[in-house]
Amino acid sequence: MAVVSMGDIKKGVRLVINDVPYKVVEFQHVKPGKGAAFVRMKIKSFINGKVVEKTVHAGDKFEVPEMKHATMQYLYDDGEQLQFMDNNTYDQIGLNYEQCEEAMKWLKDGTNAEIIFYKGKAISVEAPAVMELVITETPPNFKGDTSSGSKKPATLETGAVVQIPYHVLEGDLIRVNTVDGEYIEKVK
Repeated sequence: MAVVSMGDIKKGVRLVINDVPYKVVEFQHVKPGKGAAFVRMKIKSFINGKVVEKTVHAGDKFEVPEMKHATMQYLYDDGEQLQFMDNNTYDQIGLNYEQCEEAMKWLKDGTNAEIIFYKGKAISVEAPAVMELVITETPPNFKGDTSSGSKKPATLETGAVVQIPYHVLEGDLIRVNTVDGEYIEKVK
């Protein structure tokens, strides 16, 4: 089993604390003038989506969780869970909203997503890194809105909101980075 120590902590690192898998979402190395250095981090539980703060000192070590990934197709939202289907076995599983919190704003029916399993149980979902989505609502352009650095908000077909350049209009198909939630380009 792999081990994570204080020096290995970075954004995105996965670790197990009290038999619960977490992902580091924020960290800060602190070197006080007096005493030993430590790391202050915010970690997000894969099980329930809660973010907690934890301080790690020089001797602390954590196990890396053994997680399996499976590509599954997003089917629909049943009002309590998001339903996914294994493309090979056609088995269907449901994940609650807390487990899908980050990914659900990017998923549309038929999208293939990565389901993360821990100890044989589905615990989380990751949307594809890049999605092509249609803009359903955005403010109209006005004469003079041509400055190259300016952006306007746009609501996408999945409900996600991203900042887009002024030349992109309602009804356009755009490519979006789901990791950062940023506009990449207009699809021709």
